[in-house]
Amino acid sequence: MSDQTIVAVDAMGGDHAPHEIVKGCVEAAQQFNIKVILVGDENQINNELSHYSYDQSRISIIHASEIITMEESPVTAIRKKKDSSMVVGLNLLKQKEADAFISAGSTGALLAGGTFLVGRIKGVERPALAPLIPNKKGFSLLIDCGANMDSKPSYLAQFAQMGSIYMENIMGIASPKVGLVNVGAEKEKGNQLTKEAYPLLEALDLNFIGNIEARDIPYGKADVVVCDAFVGNIILKYTEGFGLSLFDIIKEELLRSTSSKIGALLSKSAFKRVKNRFDYTEYGGAPMLGLQGLVVKAHGSSNAKAIASAIRQAVKFKEQKIVEQIEQKINQ
Repeated sequence: MSDQTIVAVDAMGGDHAPHEIVKGCVEAAQQFNIKVILVGDENQINNELSHYSYDQSRISIIHASEIITMEESPVTAIRKKKDSSMVVGLNLLKQKEADAFISAGSTGALLAGGTFLVGRIKGVERPALAPLIPNKKGFSLLIDCGANMDSKPSYLAQFAQMGSIYMENIMGIASPKVGLVNVGAEKEKGNQLTKEAYPLLEALDLNFIGNIEARDIPYGKADVVVCDAFVGNIILKYTEGFGLSLFDIIKEELLRSTSSKIGALLSKSAFKRVKNRFDYTEYGGAPMLGLQGLVVKAHGSSNAKAIASAIRQAVKFKEQKIVEQIEQKINQ
């Protein structure tokens, strides 16, 4: 691989594919030292690219005749649809023809394909999906939120190590605080999993702050929030739903009377800043940590900005040699 980051992108995945996907790739190619490989229906991709002026040496197309839909069984789809945009893209990563693969398509299929096709880093027991979730201070990394519904204590210990490396090198947080999600702050609290994971985390060379409760997460008590995927997915979905409903409630109340409408107008810039602090498109997607290459799950409704941000994340991931750092840390 050269210094130029090569990013394969699933052009057919997501609610707004291929239009927003292609647009985001063109924007990223103008901003970063990258080469983008768009994977999917060649005719549709070329039709989208025809609307833009771009350096053709930076963007290429690999045709894939199939698409994995949200309704399909993830494992079955990965096995049977060999010429899908997702499988072709993951194989580019596996064969070292790309440094990263990004998709806004089926989460389940991407998790299955990442594990089966790309493979785990030596020593990593299970890869983990790790989105950034907003808090009062910025963002926390939630790991795991979708890959391992039934975890072992040793998995959580590795999640903490991988998450800490990511937050330090990608987000620039020195000595990130690592917290274990639990029903209480006391060491003896929790179920069998958290009780056995606690001493493992305590023994690691990490800034482990102990157990944290769910209510601590929005306040940014921990930079790395460690849990199994069952708990993590509930936290993630509740955070998304609560955030959207809260903005809806505020909007309803502000439009309820003339005086509140005037107040809303005067506070418009402040509300916009608050909304920007919750903007997932700034980071583009959730990395699947623990694989031999970077796989990023972009949000299903990703727009061009989110795709460009995911590509920026891929560039930094390569520059900081995150895969190598994880392998070294896990195998110490």
